[in-house]
This record gives sequence, structure tokens and C-alpha cells, in this order.
Amino acid sequence: MRLCYAVPGKVVEVGGEIGVVDFGNGVRREVVLAMVDAKPGDYVLVHAGYAIKVLDEEEAKKTLELYSQILGLAEVR
Repeated sequence: MRLCYAVPGKVVEVGGEIGVVDFGNGVRREVVLAMVDAKPGDYVLVHAGYAIKVLDEEEAKKTLELYSQILGLAEVR
């Protein structure tokens, strides 16, 4: 079984249909924003280089915290 997931990040720049998204810890990537109406400061859910949904800040932060917990558990093993 394969698992696909999306990662939340904060939009820091927008230039047409491409934006720069900050995923934290110094990780920034160009992302296609064509499917969402996002502006700098918005949080988006990114899958395979495409923003697929705009998230509210609280939802994004909860998801990032869960990912952090999951990754922390993986490091312990």
C-alpha cells in the first residue's frame, strides 16, 4: 500500500500561478497556485508541487504539529 499526503505551508510570495511556500525549518519551495486563490500570508495544503486547498491558520498549525509528532516518533525507533 502506498500513502500519499499533502503538507501545509505558508505562502510568502505570489507571481502569477506560481508562489513560494515556506514549509518551516528553512524549507521554501516554488508551488503551483493555479487551483487555489491564495495570497501571501495564507496557508495552503501542497501535494506533488500543487497547492490543493487554502487552510485557515489554526488548521494548518494543528496539522504541522501532528506531522512533527509523527516524525518525532519515527526518530525514536
